[in-house]
Amino acid sequence: MTGAGDRVGRALRHAPRALYEDLWNAPVDPLPPQGAPGTPVWHPVLGMLLVLAAPLIAVWHVPDLVAHGAAVPAYAVLLVTLQAMALLAGLWRPLYAWWASLVLMVVGVRIAESVSAPGDPFPWTGADTALQSLALLLLSLRVRPGRSVLALAVTLTAGAVSGLPATQGQNWSMGTGAAVVATAVVIGAALRALRVTRTQLVAQSGLTAEERSRRTLLEERTRIARELHDVVAHHMSVISIQAQVAPHLVENPSDELRENLAGIRENAVEALAELRRVLGVLRSEDTGADGVRHAPQPTLDRLDELTGKVRTAGIHVDTETTGNRRPLAPGVELSAFRIVQEALSNVMRHAPGARARVEIGYHGAAVTVRVANTAPAGPAAPSTGIGHGLLGMRERASMLGGDLSHGQLPGGGWEVVATLPLEDPA
Repeated sequence: MTGAGDRVGRALRHAPRALYEDLWNAPVDPLPPQGAPGTPVWHPVLGMLLVLAAPLIAVWHVPDLVAHGAAVPAYAVLLVTLQAMALLAGLWRPLYAWWASLVLMVVGVRIAESVSAPGDPFPWTGADTALQSLALLLLSLRVRPGRSVLALAVTLTAGAVSGLPATQGQNWSMGTGAAVVATAVVIGAALRALRVTRTQLVAQSGLTAEERSRRTLLEERTRIARELHDVVAHHMSVISIQAQVAPHLVENPSDELRENLAGIRENAVEALAELRRVLGVLRSEDTGADGVRHAPQPTLDRLDELTGKVRTAGIHVDTETTGNRRPLAPGVELSAFRIVQEALSNVMRHAPGARARVEIGYHGAAVTVRVANTAPAGPAAPSTGIGHGLLGMRERASMLGGDLSHGQLPGGGWEVVATLPLEDPA
């Protein structure tokens, strides 16, 4: 019991501070810009309706402040004008606008009590109920539900207390008014929850798309690293074997030559072992058969074999090579072949019935790979997931210090153009 009493005591001591934070100092949700993801389409509609409703409710409230048959005093006009302005200010500053509306409501109740006839609704007339409902609705759209409920409790308390010193037998209207303003708070809280959920969903969708793109990029880099591992491992093995055989190709090799060749072989074996240790996990993730996993990586020498397989699949492919054909660095050969392979795969997937053309151009310091296709003869089958095509091709070109571009051709076709250096920058 002592512990419970202490908790209640602490709660009571902190209550004024909590009320100050929730109903005055704590910020409200920022007004989202129009067109931003998750912004409800009814926001501008609500604003226009409020601009029309505020003056009408203010005019409706004037008779409640004036005795029957009397002239409209200036203070009544000032009061309803301030109430309408407070309601409109709720679009931008809902918390302070609610406070202003609450104070003006108390003043209006005391004025109406002195001029109302027996049987009139009191302390809230229909105009009072509408003004408080709209003020609380605007507040509930921009603050968490707990603060909305607290503001509702303060409003009902202020309305009831302001009507207590009544001197005439008016029709007590707080029950109906409480039901109406509570409904406004529930509607506002529900709309805010919908907006927050939609905003979070849009943000989560963006994060999911970004994560999917990052994962796709990492998968493609892993595949490229696996292939380059094969290329480097092959050449390091050749260096090791050549260094081992070289002493037997020279008659009476000197001790210095044997020592140097032995050092070359030892360094090659150590580098190969380190390479396999660092990138071995990439190879272990490959579930293919050993014969496929350890097969030599393809080069442009196998371009005819690749285009032949594509023709077998029903795609007409023309090839053209310009410039002087020359051997390229292993990484460049592999990347050029993979770019052609991926581009032709995209043609088969997304342009059924199209004609394709592969152009390989050898220039002074670069080789150009261009794959173009005509417009498809029919609709493509729906995609079953995210592809690695353009992302992988661009990653290969960028890794070598090259460039890749793609775009639509006149007539509905597409082209992919990659420019790769003749020498591997590594």
